Amino acid sequence: MSDLYAASYSRLVGVVALVAGGRAEAEECVQEAFVRLLGRWEHVSRLESPEVWVRTVAIRLVANRRRNARSALRALLRHGPPVDASPPSGDRVDLTAALRRLPVGQRQVVVMHHLLGYGVEQTAELLDVAPGTVKSRLSRARSALAGLLREEASNV
Repeated sequence: MSDLYAASYSRLVGVVALVAGGRAEAEECVQEAFVRLLGRWEHVSRLESPEVWVRTVAIRLVANRRRNARSALRALLRHGPPVDASPPSGDRVDLTAALRRLPVGQRQVVVMHHLLGYGVEQTAELLDVAPGTVKSRLSRARSALAGLLREEASNV
């Protein structure tokens, strides 16, 4: 198989480049065809010309790429471009960074209570802890966050 590769790679790329319209795409398709050859070598090696098999596979890969690109274009035209998510605000980045610095237990209760809107009792039930534990974690987390966010603000 390595002899086939060495003897035919450049020639195959040249032919496939004419079909693909560019050398880079041709190289990718020929390489992919050789990769597919690995699993089929026992069969392909018995063919009259394994090079023809590789060339055929590479040309089909070019056609598949074109078909996939056309399908993607049709989908884009049909559905419009993807909605761009606006970048997070500086405050959100600061809050996210500060939350990451909290212990997991404190982070959990802050997210569940303040961001998801669960009450102390619901948070306690979901985390399988006592309501007093949720309250103490919230208190410690608020104190820690206040310090961390002041630290972030002073670094600006």
